[in-house]
Amino acid sequence: MKVGVIVGTYNTPEWLAKVFFGYEQQTDLDFHLIVADDGSGVETAQVIERFRQRGRLSLQHVWQQDSGFRKCGILNRAIASCDCDYLIFTDGDCIPRRDFVAVHKRRAKPKYFLAGSCQRLTLPISQAITEQDIASGRAFDGCWLLSQGLPLSTKHLRLFMGRWVAEVLNRITTTKGSFSGGNSSAWRADIERINGFDERMGHGGEDAELGYRLIHSGTRPIQIRHSAIVVHLEHERNYIDPESRARNLQIRTKTVRSRVAWTSFGIQKNPCSIDSVRPFDVKYPTDGHS
Repeated sequence: MKVGVIVGTYNTPEWLAKVFFGYEQQTDLDFHLIVADDGSGVETAQVIERFRQRGRLSLQHVWQQDSGFRKCGILNRAIASCDCDYLIFTDGDCIPRRDFVAVHKRRAKPKYFLAGSCQRLTLPISQAITEQDIASGRAFDGCWLLSQGLPLSTKHLRLFMGRWVAEVLNRITTTKGSFSGGNSSAWRADIERINGFDERMGHGGEDAELGYRLIHSGTRPIQIRHSAIVVHLEHERNYIDPESRARNLQIRTKTVRSRVAWTSFGIQKNPCSIDSVRPFDVKYPTDGHS
């Protein structure tokens, strides 16, 4: 099983460096890291090259020109550009715990996708976390994070659990497994069977919509939210657009009600609808932000 980790990113090079360092610490380093870059500037390309030169990660940079929030498009491009059998999806603001890849590989099962979630941090903690905190495991330790100012909440309980307790809670949780762009995985063949992400969608539930179509195609979710841990670094979200979110909701609602699995706006473009999807521009950035 050849595993690819697809990391979506846009102009957060400082956060991306911390994420890459987290992948350098993985207990299982047998994976290919594909950066799905939605139009970042030269600083992001420099971070990628710096970690490529370190030689610990197998890195691929897939880039498209900045033209607004087009994450679904660059994710489809990343899927099409790799030759991996199994794909883990996450973001460039999500630092993985050292067993993150190992958990996804261990729990992978034919005709299922794995549904995780993200542990959100505050902005001051996000800014303060160092490579040493990541390497030592402190960045994923509930007690240490509380001492740094993380608010006390039941949402943080997974940071205090051992492996076996986490596995039990995964099985008994009443939370339905949904596809999360920050922490989910699936077989590439299953994603291609539904034609990937719907490129009509902007920010807001675009990953969950893909999950619905996976379920409609016969691929079922397995909950791993308590055992596959990533901490989510806080940042501004200038790309949030109420109109886009409303349009996404309409698409998701139609997907759920019609129980459709295939999208005509995905990896393969429907000739009748291709004008409704902006084409990829895969020019590699060399001299700054376009």
